[in-house]
Amino acid sequence: MLNKKYIVTGTFLTVLLSACGGSSSSAPSNDITPLPSFSLAISDAPVDDLSQVVVCFNQIELKGGSADTVFTVGNEDGLIATNDLCLDDSDNVIPNTVGIDLIQYTGSNSIALVDGISIEAGDYSQLRLIMSDGSYGIDAETGDKISVSVPSNELKLDGFTATLGGTVDFTLEFDLNKAMTNPVGQAGYFLKPRGVRLVNNNESGHIEGTVAETVLINNQCTPLSDASESVASVYMYEGADLSLETLEDNGGDVNANLPYASTAVTFNSEQTSYNFAIGFIKAGDYTIALSCDTVDDPEVDDEVSFINAQNVTVLGDRSIVQVSF
Repeated sequence: MLNKKYIVTGTFLTVLLSACGGSSSSAPSNDITPLPSFSLAISDAPVDDLSQVVVCFNQIELKGGSADTVFTVGNEDGLIATNDLCLDDSDNVIPNTVGIDLIQYTGSNSIALVDGISIEAGDYSQLRLIMSDGSYGIDAETGDKISVSVPSNELKLDGFTATLGGTVDFTLEFDLNKAMTNPVGQAGYFLKPRGVRLVNNNESGHIEGTVAETVLINNQCTPLSDASESVASVYMYEGADLSLETLEDNGGDVNANLPYASTAVTFNSEQTSYNFAIGFIKAGDYTIALSCDTVDDPEVDDEVSFINAQNVTVLGDRSIVQVSF
């Protein structure tokens, strides 16, 4: 079993489906109302124990409209191309599958799975990502390949409404500190859907922050010059003015304030500073809190002590809020 050395931050996947156009029979040929444009994106931050987290995608399914719509990797113009990262038990490449290393897409970076595919206007009750077998992580110390399993090989997400001429632009956020577990006595990691959420990009923003070295030293954190390890953690909670005593960790009391997101504070050798970032946050008021604790098992109510907290307001239009402790 791998020991979690520090907090695992959020991950995001972007799928882009854009409109090709369409019109009613009564409309003039030069007066075209575009079909809805749909986007879905991914982003992540480094994982201490793992140098890679490759997740294997096979299909995107939209439930609703006149009929369910299914896009299969490798079978549709506009979808991301297949690759050879996802293998079966016999080391054969799994067809119609693309493997994406989540760690390659950090902060506000993302990768498009779909680009330029039209969808019908209407109400969609659910968005599903169909996974294939073959997802895995790479142990950062040994280089060993470790399996990553997704229950039922699918992720079920919220629905949405697509209107003619409109744009539906989402980011799918994998908050690995909530979603990724390494159970005792079981081989590999499990990626659970509880840490996955859908965010409207037009109504979301990002946080970029720094922590002063004096704050870390004065609070008995251990400043490190190794960028691969974390020195502290930042937790984010919905709502302003929350007291430190009411804040829980990712495996904490469900009746208290559980984190909306969490991330690691790491050393940036080029900037000689301690930085953190949380991307694709829905617009609103939040409390962010700093802790020297770097272990947080989402299956366990860990003891996490907070140094201090502050309010942050996240705006839409993918704006960036600068924060400092």
